[in-house]
Amino acid sequence: MAVSRRRFVTSVAAGSALAAVSTTELAAVLASPASAASPPGDVVGKISVGYQGWFACPGDGAPIGGWWHWSRDRFQPPSPGNTTIVSWPDMREYIRGYTTAYPNLGNGQPAQLFSSYDDQTVDTHFKWMQQYGCDTAALQRFNPFGDEGPTRDAMAQKVRAAAEKYGRKFYIMYDVTSWTSMQSQIKTDWTSKMSAHTASSAYARQNGKPVVCIWGFGFNDDGRPFAPAPCLDVVNWFKAQGCYVIGGVPTYWRQGINDSRAGFSEVYHAFNMISPWMVGRTGDLAGLDSFYNNVNVPDKADCDANGIDYQPCVMPGDLSSGHRRHGDFYWRHFYNMIRLGSAGLYVSMFDEYNEGNQIAKTSETQATTPAGANIRALDEDGTFCSSDYYLRITADGGRMLKGQLALTPNRPTQPTTGGGPPDPPTGNLALNKPTSASSQNGGFVAGNAVDTNVGSYWESANNAFPQWLQVDLGTAVLVNRVVLKLPSGWETRTQTILVQGSTDGSQWTTLAPSAGVTFNPASANTATLTVLASTARYVRLTISGNTGWPAAQVSQFEVYGGTSEPGSPPTPPGNLTVTGKTTTTVSLSWTPSTDDVGVIGYDVRQGATVVGSPSGTSHTVTGLNPNTSYTFSVVARDGAGNLSTPSNVVTVTTDAPPANTNLAIGRPTAESGHTQTYGSGNVVDGNANTYWESPNNAFPQWVQVDLGTATSVGRVVLKLPPQAAWQTRTQTLSIQGSTNGSSWSTLAGSAGRVFNPATGNAVTVTFSATSTRYVRVNFTGNTGWPAGQLSELEVYAS
Repeated sequence: MAVSRRRFVTSVAAGSALAAVSTTELAAVLASPASAASPPGDVVGKISVGYQGWFACPGDGAPIGGWWHWSRDRFQPPSPGNTTIVSWPDMREYIRGYTTAYPNLGNGQPAQLFSSYDDQTVDTHFKWMQQYGCDTAALQRFNPFGDEGPTRDAMAQKVRAAAEKYGRKFYIMYDVTSWTSMQSQIKTDWTSKMSAHTASSAYARQNGKPVVCIWGFGFNDDGRPFAPAPCLDVVNWFKAQGCYVIGGVPTYWRQGINDSRAGFSEVYHAFNMISPWMVGRTGDLAGLDSFYNNVNVPDKADCDANGIDYQPCVMPGDLSSGHRRHGDFYWRHFYNMIRLGSAGLYVSMFDEYNEGNQIAKTSETQATTPAGANIRALDEDGTFCSSDYYLRITADGGRMLKGQLALTPNRPTQPTTGGGPPDPPTGNLALNKPTSASSQNGGFVAGNAVDTNVGSYWESANNAFPQWLQVDLGTAVLVNRVVLKLPSGWETRTQTILVQGSTDGSQWTTLAPSAGVTFNPASANTATLTVLASTARYVRLTISGNTGWPAAQVSQFEVYGGTSEPGSPPTPPGNLTVTGKTTTTVSLSWTPSTDDVGVIGYDVRQGATVVGSPSGTSHTVTGLNPNTSYTFSVVARDGAGNLSTPSNVVTVTTDAPPANTNLAIGRPTAESGHTQTYGSGNVVDGNANTYWESPNNAFPQWVQVDLGTATSVGRVVLKLPPQAAWQTRTQTLSIQGSTNGSSWSTLAGSAGRVFNPATGNAVTVTFSATSTRYVRVNFTGNTGWPAGQLSELEVYAS
């Protein structure tokens, strides 16, 4: 197996001597006539981040199945002895986590990881990119003609949707590692699949052209054995397609030594932009400075002389090797590459927990890291760094690149010292923070509610209650008071307002119940709400009525937190017990906690996700999958916003469904394609009059359902709309099953199945009971229409 680029280190590793650059050579390059740099675009003048998006977990629906890129053996859960990662993510903002075989975290919580295949994960990552000034994401794409191809295809669509939602740019970055048929297949992949994404408003463009990067040409290792000629052919082919082509090249590309093969100069100089690799090349400040003087300066001069944009790699440092120095290493790299005059910067990487050089949110201390697993947290050198610290440094680096911040060797944003988190903020925590709303009327946008102008205001769509407005405080803090204002000259009105808080933007806790709030010009149209003291990052107002206007209206939305000593946390809830269960629910009870200021509620956690916040000592969790194992714990909350340590953990398996239960109803679906609006979701909606129809005249086709967990299946019922207008037809089809969405077995062989309106246009297919999670129907013919057609796909245990 070829060495991955993620760990590829030549003899020029950290601490070894750099290749010498002669004074004559450097002078000759610097004397060459320089071409004007490309104007600012989506990569020139911007911060680009490498985005792997390559983590999957069992149960997430990814076609590749298993613990993709979390484990060496992806069909076994990650553990200290079966892992590919060296850093642990901060999991607090992910709605869904997947329990691993690692020891529990230092705080006793189960050790869970995220899946990149979950839409919420990609959404969260791109929201962070927006919040912290990451302009453009380079979506990594390895050989898509292997088993990871379908998952990579789906990830491209997820990244596109998230980039469009958050106003980010993205481009395809091909990695040719171990791609033996690269020369022909990369062209096929671009023309048949990836080029379609250039139609997106979020697809990156430079000099008016869609951006493509090719990483790996010229590297001197067995995984990239390509000769110069096929590489040059690929670069020129993409340029002929009208693309702006970036080359991810070896560190010593210009000299053709060490990690670079000789004879590739023509290939390198064919690129529009050059981005040399740097991961693993050095781990200290002296090394960065030496590379600046001996490699980066002459590299930049060579690019200028040949009309090529220079986009060096900057990296936060390998956390697992102690390179970071609480931000010193990362900032020095930014400073060196910006004072060099680089056209743009490429951050390696956003989510590379495999190499420890991720900037995405990372575990701060051993309390949120698997106990005894020898994984470094961000405070590994004794200096506390918030989980988003390297994103904040990235934001500062972006401002310095764009001239919004003066060039400085000193980090503008310092970590908090003293081994603990920063002091709680004071004042109006919502001032100028990001906002969102259910709607807006004209130019009366949500941001008006967090500016300093009481005369500007947010107004929702009219005549359409309820409506909501929320603010993102940036981090979870203690919240105990909300102040709302309307313009001082407005007449008296009462709005019915519910106040809620959330740490993740998904699970919400009531801070103040829905009640009438009066705004009176005699009191400056200001209302102060004392809310339940809670830890929250997001605070939301839901407004269901207004006596003065048929819309929700807020001109100032102020949030305040306590600054006094919050006291001791509650004792942990005791004796957590399962008191009942069904196919889709689990009922729990526990003994109450005690606290010096009083317990005001409990958070019921499924793994690391809060699934209920009762005030009493019992709760029923709903919406679960049948015959599936779940793990629960409970945490107490007090009036000062403190959380207890968790209760004991209970594991329970929901009941298996009865034989006559349709296991497919309402479950996620997938398809080979569909025509018009006849999508695959119609086959599980319980309505026989809606249907899925594949692309016409293009057999074979398929549609499938994800049952959520592997369960015994022995019967499938297939239906078409029962009306006589759907005349008799025979569809040639087979039934397949899979436990992982990747490896399939035949449950019922291909045969003609007759759908006759006289018998309800329904066909029942029985087979030996098999444990399966995914059920797929493959179509190869239809006598009634040149497409696969199905209105209901029902799946039963027997």
